[in-house]
Amino acid sequence: MSDRADVECWLTDMDGVLVHENIPLPGSAELIRQWRDRGTPFLVLTNNSTYTPRDLSARLRASGLEVPEESIWTSALATADFLSKQKPGGTAFVIGESGITTALHEAGFVMTETAPDFVVVGETRSYSFEAITRAIRLINAGSRFIITNPDVTGPSADGPLPATGAVAALISQATGKEPYVVGKPNPMMFRSAMNRIGAHSENTGMIGDRMDTDVVAGIEAGLHTILVLTGISDRAEIERYPFRPDEVLDGVHELLEPTDG
Repeated sequence: MSDRADVECWLTDMDGVLVHENIPLPGSAELIRQWRDRGTPFLVLTNNSTYTPRDLSARLRASGLEVPEESIWTSALATADFLSKQKPGGTAFVIGESGITTALHEAGFVMTETAPDFVVVGETRSYSFEAITRAIRLINAGSRFIITNPDVTGPSADGPLPATGAVAALISQATGKEPYVVGKPNPMMFRSAMNRIGAHSENTGMIGDRMDTDVVAGIEAGLHTILVLTGISDRAEIERYPFRPDEVLDGVHELLEPTDG
């Protein structure tokens, strides 16, 4: 599918698409309002597993974007959804913040350091050597290694911060075991999001700002892909990849349609 006119449901990345450093990008507030007014099914996606949807909804509201918490899908929620299908009522040792621990609790998981089914690593600003050591020993003892997202760094006002992928690399080197990654670029992130809103790939569009995660995962999930140039990737970046999005736009303001009436 490559025709925007066929799109009835939307998935959109958050950072670099709707907001940049907590400031709304041009057209983002209007686009969200238009989708809500028209009853268009949509989800705002983020690979960051730090926050719960309620936290993110409040942060977006403070930025001027009215996105209800039920319209937010995080890599933490996707991870909890995946693991609940793998092992309903399972156990996990978690390195992460409230985003992932809350999602797993709500999915029926028990947090434990005693022979857990899974070791789950997500984003946190307080990685501890003790917790990483515990994770290594549990994985070596047979727990399955899962990470919410592969990002090796995250942004901060003072510069890049080590993120999930960097800590996972340390654990992988120590155990010789690679993790299963649930978040983008795994198209499972999009499939679980579509299941959440009852959407189908044939009529769903994905808006992102990264070729290496948003666009490739959207293509693999069979979605109509739109790259906006307000975030990570620019036109020179597009040329580095053997695949192309269906559309390249300067920003989400180009998706606004004439108001009804």
